[in-house]
Amino acid sequence: MQTALAIIAAYLVGSIPFAMISSKIFGLADPRTYGSGNPGATNVLRSGNKKAALFTLIGDALKGTLAVVVAKQMGLDDTTIALVALAVFLGHLYPVFLGFKGGKGVATAAGVLFALDPLLGAAVAGTWLLVAYVSRYSSLAALVAAAAAPLFAALMHGATNQTIVVGILGMALIGKHWQNIQRLLAGQESKIGGKKKA
Repeated sequence: MQTALAIIAAYLVGSIPFAMISSKIFGLADPRTYGSGNPGATNVLRSGNKKAALFTLIGDALKGTLAVVVAKQMGLDDTTIALVALAVFLGHLYPVFLGFKGGKGVATAAGVLFALDPLLGAAVAGTWLLVAYVSRYSSLAALVAAAAAPLFAALMHGATNQTIVVGILGMALIGKHWQNIQRLLAGQESKIGGKKKA
């Protein structure tokens, strides 16, 4: 029962749509109506309001961190903690509050990884930052970081439940970026801070 409640609570926390909340606070349009249509920090940034984008980024990351940290503080076993990590991430991707149509999960996944293992989180975040800085493509940075995450986890922890969950997160992130992959290949993907290309 405790495991089930922890998973449900994590999913609900993950479902909190910070892109929508920040847009309301800063008087912006619904982020699903412009740019990529994605309710996430990168798309909110396309509104031109950096504070709203930062609020979204921090909120989405913190909900991933909070769920895992609380599960650890409760003394739950490693398998349950791994399931909580997966649940909060899936809550962001498929939020009950937005008709199960959520963001792509990059910030929430980062929050989860830092909570599971700060070194793992730093390695993945560093990968994202490096690729984003060089390419100026948030989506490409996310794809490379998502592919690298389970490799880092396996090197650090071996074949554990945590590594399996990190692998699932990575595959889900890549899947959610499928349209971005198509645009990258076609040379139509918009860069960080820019407007969506036609």
